Amino acid sequence: MEDFNFWAPTPRELKLAEGEIHLWRAHLDCCDAVFREFQSTLAVDERARADRYFFPVDRTRFVITRGVLRELLSRYLGCAPREIQFEYTLLGKPFLRSEFVHQPIRFNVSHSHGLALFAFGLGRDLGVDVELVRSDFGGEEIAERYFATEEVKELRALPISLRAEGFFLCWTRKEAYIKARGAGLQIPLDSFYVSLTPGQPERLRSEDSNRWSLRSFKPDQGYVAALVGEGHGWSLRRWEWSFS
Repeated sequence: MEDFNFWAPTPRELKLAEGEIHLWRAHLDCCDAVFREFQSTLAVDERARADRYFFPVDRTRFVITRGVLRELLSRYLGCAPREIQFEYTLLGKPFLRSEFVHQPIRFNVSHSHGLALFAFGLGRDLGVDVELVRSDFGGEEIAERYFATEEVKELRALPISLRAEGFFLCWTRKEAYIKARGAGLQIPLDSFYVSLTPGQPERLRSEDSNRWSLRSFKPDQGYVAALVGEGHGWSLRRWEWSFS
């Protein structure tokens, strides 16, 4: 697993090439003016979804995440952020409406405790997940209920000091995989295996594992993340989003 200590600044021009996946990191704290600007770019259904969040911090982070997504897509597509229109799968995964098929950009988003990751590819299914590693989360109980038997054994074999990281390594790798497939929790979490031992190579074993490539990394201090992309041999480029 890699430590991603360097994230390049936002380039002046964005071009997504075949054989590439672009990964963006964004810290979601921003000033009120930026929040209001992003809020103004959202569609009616997105604003309604934001209003359903009970806690203001969750509402704010949803708006900022969607605002950054729209801003990045607008740079790839050459249009204004508010012009972008999404459609959704039956399970709620967003994708670009048909008028944007001239550029078959696919994307996925994840955020946790103020840090967001955005992944983009051309004609390539992908999924990304990020989590803050928390030792008080009760991960072992969740693992015993939902993870594959081999994963539970691997988690229990870890020293206590590594179990929280091991749990979240497993969780992000599983989430990235099911998000890439677009099937959500219709795929039972115990129906496939991912490795979880810190410091060891990431591995995915599933009925279609030859279709995917898995990369796991630390995007920031205290976080772990995973990216699953369709195909093999793609290169990864990464940038830091700046609100300035």
